[in-house]
Amino acid sequence: MEGAGLSPSELAELREAVKSRLSWDASITDEELRRLVEAELFRTDRVRRMTAAERAAAVSRLFHSFRGLDALQPLLDDPAVTEIMINGHRDIFVEKDGELMAVDLGFESRERLEDLIQSIVGRVNRIVNEASPIVDARLPDGSRVHVVLPPVALKGPTVTIRRFPRQPLDMNALIARRSITAEAAEFLRLLVKAKYNLFISGGTGSGKTTFLNALSQWIPEGERVITIEDAAELQLDGVSNLVSLETRNANTEGKGRIGMRDLIRASLRMRPNRIIVGEVRGEEALDMLQAMNTGHEGSLSTGHSNGARDMISRLETMVLSGADLPVPVVRQQMAAALDVIVHLSRFRDRTRRVEEICEVAGYRNGEVELRTLFRFEEQGEQDGVVLGGLVRTAELSDTSKLRFAGLLKESAR
Repeated sequence: MEGAGLSPSELAELREAVKSRLSWDASITDEELRRLVEAELFRTDRVRRMTAAERAAAVSRLFHSFRGLDALQPLLDDPAVTEIMINGHRDIFVEKDGELMAVDLGFESRERLEDLIQSIVGRVNRIVNEASPIVDARLPDGSRVHVVLPPVALKGPTVTIRRFPRQPLDMNALIARRSITAEAAEFLRLLVKAKYNLFISGGTGSGKTTFLNALSQWIPEGERVITIEDAAELQLDGVSNLVSLETRNANTEGKGRIGMRDLIRASLRMRPNRIIVGEVRGEEALDMLQAMNTGHEGSLSTGHSNGARDMISRLETMVLSGADLPVPVVRQQMAAALDVIVHLSRFRDRTRRVEEICEVAGYRNGEVELRTLFRFEEQGEQDGVVLGGLVRTAELSDTSKLRFAGLLKESAR
């Protein structure tokens, strides 16, 4: 299917022929464009040796090179594909139903892939080139795009596209998928309503963004929410008073960069009830913690880690990378700002589940103290599926916010 019955050179020639015909009519409809593509295809000698399926695939391929994402469009149209990995213009892999596999698709040239990359990043006012070869962007459907260009990428332009469900999964769907138990979900619902500060940790592809979306559906109506992200991907459909902020890279002159720290500081002047930082990666961790410590309760954020304790260590490193503070001060800030850490893992059966829920119980003897409230306990394996679920191991010690919100009796049921 790579060339849809056509060689790379034939595809390039046909595209140029269609492009020349389009130059006099930029307002052509999709239906007219498809007819034009078909007419150009039937001018070639090769079409006589193509099957009906190959002809249809060739028309779609050429059509999507003008109105879609070229060779990638069939992958984007497949809801089972959750990740697209382009290691070079003829080297494409996908994650489908939790499994990595190569696909028989490709671009006819490196230049064509580079043109598509520039089109993608240009839509969200980003710049990527040899001088600035790494960029995050997004597609119109909300998919996250990460681009790395040569000379950093040795095999050629490299693109990773993380896709999200068209309809965000709610907590009921996650319970049905056994990502979390009903008991643990109800516990987290009360914490969100009572404005505890929650931090979601996990490895790459563990479902942090999906889980953050699900938690946000419990934010009470009437609250003003500010989201801050490198590339906007959160889908907070249930929040009416919502402001979404996105970082901006520097321009070609190296000016105009607006980073996460700038946006967090700006958000504090927008009268937020809650601040949601899509992912904390660096020195902005200090600003996030300070926001949580200055009356902006109910904040949510995510970060990469191998466990709840590891997340504390990584946050400490992030803060110290941007501020010359004593370690005890940083740890005290974390202990005061964070209430609960929810750690997600991707299990060997490819399922994404909550592995642990920990309370940040304070600062003692120079360390941030964690108490495990729920822990995943495995009960064997059946037909390749890991059996087990979250088991309650302790009760929440700091119930002050539940009491203030009038939810303490509800939490005791």
